[in-house]
Amino acid sequence: MAYENEERYDPENTQSLMTSFRSILEQCGEDPEREGLIKTPERAAKAMQFLTQGRNLSAEDILRSAMFREEYSEMVIVKNIELYSLCEHHLLPFFGKAHVAYIPNGYIVGLSKIPRVIDIFARRFQVQERLTDQILHSIQNTLKPLGVAVVIEAQHLCMMMRGVQKQNSVTTTSAFTGEFQKDETRTEFLNLVSTRLH
Repeated sequence: MAYENEERYDPENTQSLMTSFRSILEQCGEDPEREGLIKTPERAAKAMQFLTQGRNLSAEDILRSAMFREEYSEMVIVKNIELYSLCEHHLLPFFGKAHVAYIPNGYIVGLSKIPRVIDIFARRFQVQERLTDQILHSIQNTLKPLGVAVVIEAQHLCMMMRGVQKQNSVTTTSAFTGEFQKDETRTEFLNLVSTRLH
């Protein structure tokens, strides 16, 4: 299924989710008929479908749609890509930035496709560790570059709003393939990610 930047909702699924959210409101002691909550089940149903739509999309198809033959073989980095996802343990958001690099091996990809790949995997019930690996493997398996690097820095509301309630904690995950498993290449990538060049 190709990427489309358009919100579409399945009416039957929306209705089923609305019923569930209305029940949740009631079980939390709320009155779903009060003014502020009348449309909440519908809004929540549509929001949940939007935030989990990535499970129906193919990252590989996105990448293949904009692959171009090119002899460039130096590091390509797209950094500070915003991401928003839902922790599958508490259904609370986690959010932050992803930094992605690859070293082409005959093919480059349209730069906008890398953030779209991130969105496809982030818009699912997730854990940050799996998200990191999924981004890495989709790029490695599709472009077959000389190496891929992915670093994600994120804050988790399940740690900030509940549980340990630590407001300034940041979780960092990383994954590397090919040339990025070499210390020199990985260090260059990490230095470029942490350096402000503009």
